[in-house]
Amino acid sequence: MSFAFLVFLSIITAATPLLLAALGEHVVEKSGVLNLGVEGMMIMGASLGFAVAILTGSSVLAIGAGIGAGMTLAGLFALFAVWGAANQVASGLALTILGTGVANVAGVSFIGMKRETIPSLSIPYLTDIPFLGRLLFGQDPFVYASLALALGISWWLGSTRGGLVLRGIGDNHSSAHALGHDVRVVRTLAILFGGGCAGLAGAYLSLIYTPFWSPGMTAGRGWIALAIVVFAGGRVWRLVLGAYLFGGMSMLQLHAQAGAIGIPAQFLSSLPYVATILALVLLGLRERRSQGNGTMFAKPFIPDR
Repeated sequence: MSFAFLVFLSIITAATPLLLAALGEHVVEKSGVLNLGVEGMMIMGASLGFAVAILTGSSVLAIGAGIGAGMTLAGLFALFAVWGAANQVASGLALTILGTGVANVAGVSFIGMKRETIPSLSIPYLTDIPFLGRLLFGQDPFVYASLALALGISWWLGSTRGGLVLRGIGDNHSSAHALGHDVRVVRTLAILFGGGCAGLAGAYLSLIYTPFWSPGMTAGRGWIALAIVVFAGGRVWRLVLGAYLFGGMSMLQLHAQAGAIGIPAQFLSSLPYVATILALVLLGLRERRSQGNGTMFAKPFIPDR
């Protein structure tokens, strides 16, 4: 395999969990909710997904466990932030702390264990095309699922009544409620979807990307996913671009170190996290502006009794 092929392959695998988590958070944000618990949901998906894979030997059950773990934590967030009208930022941060703690406890018996990764697809003739065949037609199923999910979300938000309702609730929940839409139910469903995507992203890390379980293996990817949502500015195609851009940045330091490029590897490895901090600052500024005009991330919706 050529060096260029390995670089592109590593970027794709590094970008896929970021894209999955960012797509889920994108839908949550469109409903007018800010969930900072993506990191906690991801690591829960990684831990329980790997545990189920070891105990049952089934990749399908492991993927389902990862999705279920993310949705369970997301349900807790919805219970407090949507139905209990608790502070969204505090609830999201608590979710990350809770998810990290539970994941470490649940995965302590599986540290050091390994399992066979989920095999990549192989399409006769197409996969055998030099260079591009393996990149385009020989990836693992998660890669194609993430791209298909991006297309589906883009179509659903822009071309369906349900997507229009979700966006309307995010823009002005009071007006949506006056039109007869149940704001809290719609937001809860959006949060559960986001949790499922984050759990799936975590399962990808422990079932394909490594594949093994290690405490802290998400390494801030949940926060990077939040930064990608900010970078996207509400456009799904920018989410895809941002995920692959951040994935490329995370791989850059590894290949630069291997190639003896005269740039400190520590500086290169910090770039995704510096970009994440800047994006989260922009998110905070945008939230302050939105609170002034009553749109995104405004006070929790409490229907009139």
